Amino acid sequence: MFGTFKKSALSEDIVENLLKLIRERELRPGDKLPPERDLAAMMQVSRPSLREALRALSIMNVIEIRQGAGTYVTSLEPNLLMSHLDFVFALNDAAFLELFEARRILEPGLVAMAAERITDEEIAQLEECVHRSLALIDDFEAFAEADMEMHELIAKAARNSILERCMAGISQLGRVSRRRTVGLPGVTRRSVQDHLAIVAALKARDPDAARQAMLEHLQHVEQELKHLTQCDAAAHGSGRAMEPSKETA
Repeated sequence: MFGTFKKSALSEDIVENLLKLIRERELRPGDKLPPERDLAAMMQVSRPSLREALRALSIMNVIEIRQGAGTYVTSLEPNLLMSHLDFVFALNDAAFLELFEARRILEPGLVAMAAERITDEEIAQLEECVHRSLALIDDFEAFAEADMEMHELIAKAARNSILERCMAGISQLGRVSRRRTVGLPGVTRRSVQDHLAIVAALKARDPDAARQAMLEHLQHVEQELKHLTQCDAAAHGSGRAMEPSKETA
């Protein structure tokens, strides 16, 4: 099952093989791996290489190494696997804009589906969420959590498990972007107005209006993010311009 390697196999090869077993459902969430000594013998690799590979998979949240209890495949939930992508966003402003491209494709379609399938109880939950957001308008961290909850409720109301899983992955990235956009002047108040329009369209069971309201909401936040990115770039450019060159220093 685990395959064999040359004794000199790199840890990267071992990582790729174990990931392949997970992709092919040979290893499933919650499965326990054989003890390190046994697994190294089965794969015919050195224990240091295996240990390095397992450590890398642990950092990726693919496996969990429990002291004294063994090594297990994690739940493999999207939020868990994507938790380290905060770092990618911290380094790359373009990743934020790509996130909004993905959200513009996915979320308007989801909310249109939700408009046809949402229950009265779910609409009540969304209304409560928006009202809570209004009360938290100056508490940026709590507002961001309420905002995420609303988008997740809409994804659930669409009644499509595959799209809901896609949205779960994007939501984790959205958590990072919200930390950056929610504190921008006027964003929280504008978002509440946008959310009210989305909920009104859902309550009316109007897919086209819901799709348009969601698209406008995403465009509003994206515009603010682009403005922030441009300001940051200008500030950094000015800072560099003020630094003396090596030739003249």
